Amino acid sequence: MSEQRPPADGDRPDDAEPRVSDLLGAALGGAARKAGIDPDETSSTHRLVWSAIGGWRGILESVLPSLAFVILFTIRPEPLILSLGVSVGLAAVFTVIRLIQKSPPSAAIGGLVAAGAAAALALFTGRGEDNFVPGFLTNSLYGTALLVSALVGWSLIGLAAGFLMGEGTAWRQDRRKKRAFFWLAIAWSALFFARLAVQLPLYFAGDVTALGTLKLVMGLPLFAPMIAVTWLVVRALYPRAATGVDAVES
Repeated sequence: MSEQRPPADGDRPDDAEPRVSDLLGAALGGAARKAGIDPDETSSTHRLVWSAIGGWRGILESVLPSLAFVILFTIRPEPLILSLGVSVGLAAVFTVIRLIQKSPPSAAIGGLVAAGAAAALALFTGRGEDNFVPGFLTNSLYGTALLVSALVGWSLIGLAAGFLMGEGTAWRQDRRKKRAFFWLAIAWSALFFARLAVQLPLYFAGDVTALGTLKLVMGLPLFAPMIAVTWLVVRALYPRAATGVDAVES
């Protein structure tokens, strides 16, 4: 009697319990689609990036609460609740507007929760710079997750792209794709760690104005080009899926 070998990844029956990589890839791919990154849409790269950052509304929701805090804190550091209250208030206004217009409120709600948590921490400690601590934690988490995923061969960028392009985790069998997704994950990780490297010294120095300004500068102005580069690399790796996009851009 011949020895029966265990099924390989490609032999896994359709009714088998889904792997963690499948679930994670599907979740990341779904999140990318909700953010406006959809390979089925025939739009140019700059339109895709514009959609991913949420257009003018997304820019205002991301920038205005932090900008208001920095300006008010610089002009009048005390009472701290004034600058924090205006920041959280703006985030709340954006959320209410989305709810009234029945548009997807997830981005605004996320911003409101983040602003509220940051303000609560700053009020608790009485230190304006502590308003930025949740951002440090988020950058640390994202940067570490992307770095580890690249080093273990399961790039989070690859998982998202694989499910967006309909091939699941098959990209791991292609050395070219695996290498590209490795470096994309490293680049995204470097972005998050660069924010920490620049902003943490200002936090420990208590320079709230410079810290807030650099947070804005290292936010969307760096995020948007990274989205564009990532999408261009994915298009190069999946030329058939990008045929419609190329036709529109030409």
